[in-house]
Amino acid sequence: MNRIFGSSSSKKPKPSLQDAINSTDARVASIEVKIKKLDGELARYKEQMSKLRNGPGKDAIQQRALRTLKQKRMYEGQLAQLQQQTFNMESAALTTENLRNTMATVEAMKQANKEIKKQYGKIDIDKIENMHYDMEDLLEQANEIQETLGRSYAVPEEIDEADLEAELDALALEEDEESTSYLADLNKAPDFVDEAPVELNETPAHHEAVKTTA
Repeated sequence: MNRIFGSSSSKKPKPSLQDAINSTDARVASIEVKIKKLDGELARYKEQMSKLRNGPGKDAIQQRALRTLKQKRMYEGQLAQLQQQTFNMESAALTTENLRNTMATVEAMKQANKEIKKQYGKIDIDKIENMHYDMEDLLEQANEIQETLGRSYAVPEEIDEADLEAELDALALEEDEESTSYLADLNKAPDFVDEAPVELNETPAHHEAVKTTA
């Protein structure tokens, strides 16, 4: 019977909240167009009445303007209701989305908590402490080895302060002796004597005359 009359047993999916919001927005847009059209008519009636004197013609236009104004007020009331419905549905949609995100966060935190507990269950604190103690022992052994390798040979480990001062005084005395010897060498006269220098204005004939006179 259902097949004969063309009915189907399958149910249509129910409209979602977003579908309802979209439908309400479309109705709001339609009513806004109508209100805008009525505003144009009211403006035209106002202009006509301003040009007419009091009488039957002006009264007739005024009655049309009143009917148009009542129609506009009715549409404005519907528009306000639809806008409030849209606001309520959008608030509900936002709340639903926030709850969905919260639930997803909670599930993620639960899963992370399980993983953390699972990982911590594999850790043995006693083994970690033993490993720490072993590491300290190894470091101490390494330091002992370094000290052994760095041991000096044939060098006294302790130096007497008096010996150090005597050594420094001896070094200072050697420096003074070297400086004095160097100055004496500079002041020592040479073993040879050069001949008197010949003046530039003297000639060979002058030298012969000096020899003859002598």
